[in-house]
This record gives sequence, structure tokens and C-alpha cells, in this order.
Amino acid sequence: MYLAEYFPQGMPRFHFLLSLLIFCVISVSHATDPKPSFVIYKTSEKIVLDGILDEKAWEKAQLMDKLMQQFPYDTSASRVRTEFRLTYDDDFLYVSAIAYDNNPGDYVISSLRRDFRGAGLDGLAIILDPFQDVTNGFFFGLSPAGVQREGLISNSYMRADDLDLSWDNKWYGEAKIEDGRWTAEIAIPFKTLRFKSGAKTWNVKLYRQDSKENERSVWPWTPRQFELGNLNYTGEMIWDEPPVAPKTNISLIPYLATKGSKDYINETPTSSDFQVGGDAKIAVTSSLNLDLTFNPDFSQVEVDQQVTNLDRFEIFFPERRQFFLENADLFSSYGHPFGKPFFTRRIGVASDPNTGSNVQNRINFGARLSGNLNKNYRIGLLHMQTEAVPEINVPKYDYTVATAQRRIGSNSNLRAIFVNRQRFKTDSSDFRLEGYDYNRVLGLDYNYSFLQSKITGTHFYHRQFTPNKVDAPFAYGSSILYSSRRLSLTWWQQIFGKGYAPAVGYLPRAGYKRFSPSGELRFFPNSEKIINHGPLFDLVYIWDDVFGYTDHENKLGYSVSFQNNANLSINLKNTYTYLFNDFDPTRSPSEVMAVPLPDSTSYHYNNVDLIFLSDPRRLFNYELNLVSGQYFNGTRNGIRGKFNYRIQPYGVVSLDMNYNKIKLPTPFQSADIYLVSPRIDLTLSRTVFFTTFFQYNSQFSNININSRFQWRFKPVSDLFIVYTDNYFYDFDMPQQNFSPKTRSIVIKLTYWFNM
Repeated sequence: MYLAEYFPQGMPRFHFLLSLLIFCVISVSHATDPKPSFVIYKTSEKIVLDGILDEKAWEKAQLMDKLMQQFPYDTSASRVRTEFRLTYDDDFLYVSAIAYDNNPGDYVISSLRRDFRGAGLDGLAIILDPFQDVTNGFFFGLSPAGVQREGLISNSYMRADDLDLSWDNKWYGEAKIEDGRWTAEIAIPFKTLRFKSGAKTWNVKLYRQDSKENERSVWPWTPRQFELGNLNYTGEMIWDEPPVAPKTNISLIPYLATKGSKDYINETPTSSDFQVGGDAKIAVTSSLNLDLTFNPDFSQVEVDQQVTNLDRFEIFFPERRQFFLENADLFSSYGHPFGKPFFTRRIGVASDPNTGSNVQNRINFGARLSGNLNKNYRIGLLHMQTEAVPEINVPKYDYTVATAQRRIGSNSNLRAIFVNRQRFKTDSSDFRLEGYDYNRVLGLDYNYSFLQSKITGTHFYHRQFTPNKVDAPFAYGSSILYSSRRLSLTWWQQIFGKGYAPAVGYLPRAGYKRFSPSGELRFFPNSEKIINHGPLFDLVYIWDDVFGYTDHENKLGYSVSFQNNANLSINLKNTYTYLFNDFDPTRSPSEVMAVPLPDSTSYHYNNVDLIFLSDPRRLFNYELNLVSGQYFNGTRNGIRGKFNYRIQPYGVVSLDMNYNKIKLPTPFQSADIYLVSPRIDLTLSRTVFFTTFFQYNSQFSNININSRFQWRFKPVSDLFIVYTDNYFYDFDMPQQNFSPKTRSIVIKLTYWFNM
């Protein structure tokens, strides 16, 4: 069957041809301004990291103080002065900064916890792109309180999600608050970075976020329609002596853990467990890393924040486990957010049907080789084995993923991926390539970017292989995105064949075609209160070969961005849904005998929602989302709010609440659906943290309590104590309320050795 047969008449076919035309475009060279640059000079002087810039090396270093404003405007120099200087020795890259103030008052510091993030916080950062591939990089930031944050950048940092702050590694930083300014010193070990030994230039970006001036400033200039760290706008750092990669670069991260748990639902005896395992990071070359893990334990990873699911399909939860994070884009960024051939959370994570929470499925061992071969080629190879979980019918599996990426032009790329999940024989540990249950996907993606990311997009084709022959076991998609200061336009189209079901991927729904144009127009008034405002639209159309036209969701809205970082938007939404299976719109708990909406019925409904985000620089700030209107054959009125109070600088007390009142005609089930999540996040110092997270979810009649104590007694070495409790709670069954479901406590010790 030809791919073109899957397109209906009209616009999607036109876009398919247009996409192929762009795919075949040969870039025409044109004159561009040379990148701004500076020279970094080597020092033999010892740098003492204390936030006091009294070393002579800083006097010799080139001054970088020509930062440009990026928010609220991007047409002038920064209103506040910031001075960056860089130097290095055989082991470290050093960065210093003096951040001056124009206004008196306290800095905005959310807490003393590592990896802070937020629009209204004070801090500064350096971004490094050692391979100058304009695709991947390293991020290191510091707050005025000396709190560190580090992350990995992928996809040129086109979206906020392209910065992953879950990555953890060894580096050092100190800050000092003085009268009218604050100062910072940073030391990044070359062992922490991946780079080509002897490279003469790296791409670099420097920026500062100043809450009192309400300004974000950056070197070099970056248009404000892009993320501040966008790698298409970087300068060059020229080494006076190109750095040489460390000869030995091996890190060992062993752990000891003990756990006690009790399952009250199945009335099993209290169990206890003692585990030993760990990870190793081995630099095969200066840019290619081998990660090994044996009997890994992720019990210290923060519990997923539950959401109210009023959709028919699975909700996406992001990866948080450290082992999977470095070079994660090599493995997990293929396809479309609604159709990924590989999703790392399919490995070692299973769903507990009693609580609705994700639980660990033990990984026996794993290995991952990933990184750059040179400026143009990146590779990745992953192999893991998981243990069976008989109580929830999860067998023993073996996973293999291979991926390769070839850079094309300035920052476009062609990528290929192979994913294999192989089931082990049930009566022995024998393993064969054929003969047992397997699920494999072979895929090809082309990601393009022209005119410094003003025009971007992707094309992908993935095909699945299983022992059983099925029809249309493939996925195809393409997109075009245009982004300028005033106008943003996007066109996505996808086909997910009815036989496409990647076992290690993320695919909430199969067997359909989808196209989704969207856009936003921004006006910039001469106003002291409003930065920009304008209309937006987001249209989604879905159809398939069996039921024909099955869904649309059309949204028209208007948004306003304020000078104080607040945002307001109002949206009108028209929805059409055809049910090809029975569906309960309330997703009532299993013990409730709800009458579902029958299959082969269709519904048109309209609603309106209003979203407001307050000024995040305030001690008390909040997000509010109101929705009201029709819902299938009934009505829905809902409110979602997130309220934060900052006990500066020691932490945040927050309340996340979601209430939906769904009213359907008899005999269908009406419901009041609650999700309430209070949270206390305290940072007693930069090394001692305590978090307690409560979650009540009426869709699972469950109260979850997760308390986590962390003591970082040495860099990237921690003691964790994690307590988790799940209770039954239902307004209609008060006699069973607060009866326990499951309970556990974990004590875990990790230590990072550098060799």
C-alpha cells in the first residue's frame, strides 16, 4: 500500500508534497555576520572557590560585559551591568561573574535545593556546546545563594523541555552577596564534560536573570521568540591552548539500600530487602561514554505527580531516573510526542492497578554507550534486562536499542533507530533471537532547521516487526514550523497504522491519521504593563479507515503577556468525538458500576477556559485554570489551581488542586472528581533537603504520601530516607476511609568515586 493512499483529498496531500519539497532543499550559501568571540587564556594560578574574585587570573582574563537584553525586549543593551570572565587550567574550566544591581532589595531565591528553575528567579549561567553541532550542550547555573543547577541541552534548546535539569554531575560553585552586587565563581571539571581533545573553539553562551530589574540578558544577542539558551545564537570561545581530555575518566557510583514494605490489600507478610548495586561511567574517548548499571535502584526518585485523566488514552510521565538521562535525546526524541518508538519508562517501570501509581520493575543489569564520534556523527547503544513481576503479569524481558545520527548542514540531522524487546523463555533463562515473543521497530527521522531556527520541522517513518503479521505496522509524520517575533505557525501531520504498537514506545492510540495546524500572532504595544498580546488557534483533525472522521478539537484564543511576568489567556474550544469503544467520561473507580457511553455514538460539545499565571517573583504566586461548558452529552465545570508560598530561601509550600464537576444525564454516571496535592519542600541548607508530598486522587480512591529526606554529604553523594504510604479514601464509603493499601520505607546510601 502506497503511503500517499493514506491521505485524504485537499490540504494534507498538499502539505505532504510541500514537506517533500523542503526535505529536498539544498541550502544556498549567503553572507552572515561572523560569530562574536573571545579568547580564553590558561592560568597556572590556583583558583580558590569562595565567591571572592581576588586571584590575579581574573585580572588577566578577557572581560565579557556586553550583554544584550532578551526580556522584556530584545532591541537594546542590558540595563544592569554583568561582568563575566573565563580561564582554565589542566583540570578545570573556571567562570567568574560580578552581577551588579540597579535596585535595592532581596534577590528572588526559591530555595537552597539544587536544580532550581523558574521565570522569576535570580541567577546566572554558562552554556557550552563543545562540538559546535548547534544541537546538544551543557548548562551550568548558580543563584546568589550559591545554589547550583546543571542540565543537558538537546534539540538546540528550541523549547523549555529541551533543557533537562534531572542530569547530575560533579562541578563546583560559590557565590557571595555584597552591597549593590553579587559575585560568583564556578569550576567545571573537564572530566564532567564531553568534548573533542584538541578542539580550538567551543560555542558558548552567557546569561543572567535579574528579578529586581525584571530583565533577562544574554551574550550573544538572542531573539526573544526563542528560549534564552537557544544554541543557534552562541558565540565562540577560542582556546589559547586547546584543552586535552583527561587520560583516565572513570566514575564509580555504588549504593547500599534497605527496604521494608507491607501490602495490606493482598494481606502479605511484611517484607524486607537489602540491595547492593551501582553504576559506572567510563569515558571510552573524550566524547564517547559507557554507562554500566548493576541491580539499579531508583527508590529515591521523586514520585510522579498524578493528574486527572478525563481522556480516553494514557497520560505521559517524563523520565526522571539518572541512568537514562545523559544523551537521552539520542534514544527518546524520535517521532512525535503522541508516537515515540522508544520510551525509557517502559523499562523497569510497571503500573500498580491498586493505587494507579507507577512502581519499580527490577532491572538486573544494563549498559549504554553514547556520545559523539566527531562533530557530525553521534551514536548510541543500550542493552538492559528486567526481572519478571508475576503479581501484575509482567514477564522477564531483554531490551536492545541502537541509534545513530548524522549532522547535515549547520544543525539539521538524519537519524536512525532500532528497538528490540525480546521475551525470555518462561521455563528457563534461555534466550533466542527468534521463536519467542518479540517486538521490534526500525525508524528513520530527518530533522531540519533553516535560517537560525526560524524554519524547522521533521519527517519520520517507523516500522514495526513482530512474529504475527499485521496490516499497516508503521508510523509516519512530518511538520513545518515557522517562528518570528510577531508570528508563529505550525503544521503537523501523522499516520499511525492500525498494526503499529511499539511495545517499548509511547503510543496512546493507533490506527489513525491526524493533522494539526496552529499559530499565534503577537502585537507589541507601547505600554508599561503589557509586553505583547494577540490571537491564537490550535486545530486538530483525526480520522481512520474504519470509522472515517472520528475527532476534532478546535481552539481559538487570545493571550496577553504582562511586563511583570504574568500571563492571561482565554480560549474557546469546539470538540467532536466519535466513540469506537464504550467509554466512561468520569473514569469512575473500578468498584463503581458506572454505565458507559456506548460505542458507535458521536458527540459535539463546546467549552471555554481561562488561564492566568501570576507574577512568579512574588513570595505568593499562583496559576489558575477555569473551564466551563459541555462535555460529551453533559456538562463540565472545573478549576485547577497551583498556589505557592516561598519561605525564602528555605523552601516552598504549595497546593496543587484540581476539581471537575461532571454532570451526565441518567443513566450515565455523574461525578465530582478531586485531585488535591499539598507539598512541603524545605531546604535546611545547600546539603540537607526534606520534601513531603500528599496526593489524593478520587479516580483511584487513593491517598498517597511520599516523604523524602536527602543529605548530600559530598558532591553527588547522598543519604536518602524515603517513606511511602497509600490509603483508601472515598466520600461514598466512609467506613473504609484511611484503611491502608501499601506502605514502605527505604534507606539508601550512594557515593561517587572519581578515578
